Amino acid sequence: MKLGKLKDLVVFQRGFDITKAEQIDGSYPVISSSGIHSYHADFKVEGPGVVIGRKGSLGTTFFVEDNYWPHDTTLWSKSFNGNNPKFVYYFMRNLDVNAFNVGAANPTLNRNHIHDLPVRIPDPDIQNRIADMLSGYDDLIENNRRRMELLESAARHLYREWFVRLRFPGREHTRIINGVPKGWERKTLAQLCESIDYGYTASAEQEEVGPKFLRITDVVPAFIDWSSVPYCQIEDDKLSKFRLKEGDIVIARTGATVGYAKRLHKRHPDAVFASYLVRLRLKQEMDSLIAGVFVESEDYKAYVQSRVGGAAQPNANAKVLAGAEILVPSGTLQRAFHEFVEPLIDQRELLQFQNEKLRAARDLLLPQLMSGEIPV
Repeated sequence: MKLGKLKDLVVFQRGFDITKAEQIDGSYPVISSSGIHSYHADFKVEGPGVVIGRKGSLGTTFFVEDNYWPHDTTLWSKSFNGNNPKFVYYFMRNLDVNAFNVGAANPTLNRNHIHDLPVRIPDPDIQNRIADMLSGYDDLIENNRRRMELLESAARHLYREWFVRLRFPGREHTRIINGVPKGWERKTLAQLCESIDYGYTASAEQEEVGPKFLRITDVVPAFIDWSSVPYCQIEDDKLSKFRLKEGDIVIARTGATVGYAKRLHKRHPDAVFASYLVRLRLKQEMDSLIAGVFVESEDYKAYVQSRVGGAAQPNANAKVLAGAEILVPSGTLQRAFHEFVEPLIDQRELLQFQNEKLRAARDLLLPQLMSGEIPV
């Protein structure tokens, strides 16, 4: 272990500006301060690399295995000075750079202000062991994430086969009348809802006081990460009105994320939903798993986003969000779909729960390894 400065561990360089209009679809990730922004046909930096948020989201840290384009809102690792790139990635994840914010309205990080930070740099063999240990957690998390995507993909594929392409069991003996199988109905989500509700207005709290407080930002990723969802205080007499339960569908109604939706399955904490979300609670005549796959699809998102109002801030009211039409199959076919898909979603949620535990264990271990509290 030797004492040095951050620039002895890694030298950062400001990223390169590129607009969306200037990009050509390709395979190289464009990484902004919030992560992979898009993919471009060209790259600026050869991988591996470490990228940290310079503007907007300070200190967000990303590891890139292959060639990439670091956006102007980031700093990228120009040189590792012979250090292990994966170790540098974990080191930067453990470093709080928010104290070096030089922006007023928009948080900004100057690389020259962090390069001279005093740091302790372990010997290469120690760096390798720390990187390998923490990478083991990340590899498991990534493997679970891919399995989760496959399970979701299987559910979506079955939905499209049965209810879009109409290749459902028994189709050979079912008449199709005006594009709808006999015995099925085409209804709007509103017609299938027991209730349609706007969410609760409150301030998010990090302290574990009250139920979890589901917000727009929480329903945008592929899966809800309940470990990052904050809490809120809510009066007891309002809790029942806004409390979420299995089968509820929540949809973002404003901003760039309008139309993003999630169906709540079994493994979720006690939670309420925020005011910029709309909740659909379905009647028993419609299986919520079928409706859930539908509202989480790109088709539904495109439907909503083509009907939003507002110039600077797109927004959709409950009438728009619940106006999409969906085919309602027979009860027998709904039950068959449920029997196929429920085990897939159960497994996906179990993997998600495992990932939350793995992340918590990794994040607990990270500072202890970096400080030398745990020898390796």
